[in-house]
Amino acid sequence: MSDKKQTTPLAVALQYDGERAPRVTAKGRDTVAEQIIRLAQRHGVPMQENEALASVLAGVELGDEIPEALYLAVAQVIAFAYHLSGKVPHSEG
Repeated sequence: MSDKKQTTPLAVALQYDGERAPRVTAKGRDTVAEQIIRLAQRHGVPMQENEALASVLAGVELGDEIPEALYLAVAQVIAFAYHLSGKVPHSEG
């Protein structure tokens, strides 16, 4: 099935401190999305393309924690980011 409709770029930035649920810190379409992506690239922030997840996260208010229903999907993105950056998440023990 082919989609001939041109999709507009969408970017959502999350902040995760390891303590609380991730927060939406930036989001936007078109030029704003391109600016978010450029800033992330400039600062070495790992990125993952996931249009469906970004669309849902775009509905979260800026500064709000992500809803519990998205924990697993976002945890997978965070694990991917840790892997890319060679970091290991802090574990209690």
